[in-house]
Amino acid sequence: MLDRALVLGGGGPVGIAWEAGLAAGLEAEGVHLGQADRVLGTSAGSFVGAQVASGRPAKTLYEAQIALGEKDVAERAAGKPASAERMPKPDLTPLIALFMKPLAEGETAEDRRREMGALALRSETIPEQAFIEGFGRTLADLPWPDSFACTAVDALTGAFRVWDKTDGVSLAAAVASSCSVPGIFPPITIEGRRYVDGGVRSATCIDLVKGARRVVAIAVVGRLGREMQIGRVETEMAKLAPEGEALLITPDDASLDVFGMNMMEAKDRAAIARAGYEQGQREAARIATLWNNP
Repeated sequence: MLDRALVLGGGGPVGIAWEAGLAAGLEAEGVHLGQADRVLGTSAGSFVGAQVASGRPAKTLYEAQIALGEKDVAERAAGKPASAERMPKPDLTPLIALFMKPLAEGETAEDRRREMGALALRSETIPEQAFIEGFGRTLADLPWPDSFACTAVDALTGAFRVWDKTDGVSLAAAVASSCSVPGIFPPITIEGRRYVDGGVRSATCIDLVKGARRVVAIAVVGRLGREMQIGRVETEMAKLAPEGEALLITPDDASLDVFGMNMMEAKDRAAIARAGYEQGQREAARIATLWNNP
């Protein structure tokens, strides 16, 4: 039986900055999320989770996000577009429409995931290798952590896939596949198959840690559709009982104030990371009661 499990949900570049800050704020107060026996990452959470599980200090992740944010400020001051502005503005409308469309009679969740995979396969995006290399620059020197797993979906069949160390897959490729938002980023080729973001199945996939004695789940829930999103996460959390005890962290009002409406656009990455850090400090006492006690 797993003792401690950490679940890190998806949320695009906004989610990466906020989760890095949150983990660092918790760490500063003595709550070390990397001590989990299982770290499950989905989409943005896979990028943060791979590093936390490797033993990389959360402070290092946080400082990297602050540095990126400060670089953006400097580039804007020099009259250059910041990193968030050099790419075409991400249009999540087609993907959101598929998420919102009710299942037709006889249609399954896997059928819907195939539709999302088809959207990914026909969309024009940056080259696949360039997307993988973007993660490789951060993850290249990390071995696959024993405790880490991340989620993806087969773009052609809609089948759900969980990658871990035993699969023998490159960590950068697995994380890239978990982060491949359909219609925005390219599906990632692994073992001859094309994979997209595990978030098309669930933004958190909390059910995969059922049976763990202690669970901390972090869900990057923005203001858009917040009640519906939190309802889904709480439904997943409820399925963990009665085997274990679980705590959920979602962005508070102070964090939401700097998020913006599109999670794929981190317009002020440093402010988002700082908001996560400060929330982590505020959450630490509550989380420590579960995480730090035997």
